[in-house]
Amino acid sequence: MEQQHKRSAFSGKIGFVLSAAGASVGLGNIWRFPYLAAKYGGGIFLLVYILLAVTFGYTMIVAETALGRMTHKSPVSAYAHFGKGRGIRFGGWINAIIPILIVPYYSVIGGWVIHYLAEYLCGRGGNLAADGYFSGFITNGLQAELAFLLFSLFTLGIIFAGVRNGVERVSKVMMPVLVVLSLVIAGYSVTRPGALAVSYTHLPSPRDS
Repeated sequence: MEQQHKRSAFSGKIGFVLSAAGASVGLGNIWRFPYLAAKYGGGIFLLVYILLAVTFGYTMIVAETALGRMTHKSPVSAYAHFGKGRGIRFGGWINAIIPILIVPYYSVIGGWVIHYLAEYLCGRGGNLAADGYFSGFITNGLQAELAFLLFSLFTLGIIFAGVRNGVERVSKVMMPVLVVLSLVIAGYSVTRPGALAVSYTHLPSPRDS
């Protein structure tokens, strides 16, 4: 007799929404997005970004959510549920492999965050803004690798804790923190000297009127 294993599930809608938002919004939106927006046109880049998010992004996340809720299986097994063709199986493996390739990249960046947070909490925040500090840190193999391993172990701990006790519980804490940090960073940025001088990236120039 085949033994049935009950899969862990979210306890409510709030936990699922926060977890889905956490999978879609991350460090790149704070760390890399402003740089890319300033580099590729400012307002027009933001417009294209929003357009792609509400079309392709929304469609893909709804499709993945519906597929998961319908099959209650892993990406590979979920795609195989609809057929045994090579194309279908390939789609399942792509959905499984891409997160595996993304994890090391974000683990490195997460290690940087842990290192900077530890240095700040130890009262060495002034050193973090010094020229050459970041390059010196990432070229120091021991420090960078230890930060990477620490973040990886933290991530594995959340995964092994399960959906409800791991992913959902952490998302309920980390996502509100991310929102607060985003507001603090935005407020700090627009109050810096000369910050309003870049408003032309979002507003038409008076000379064009």
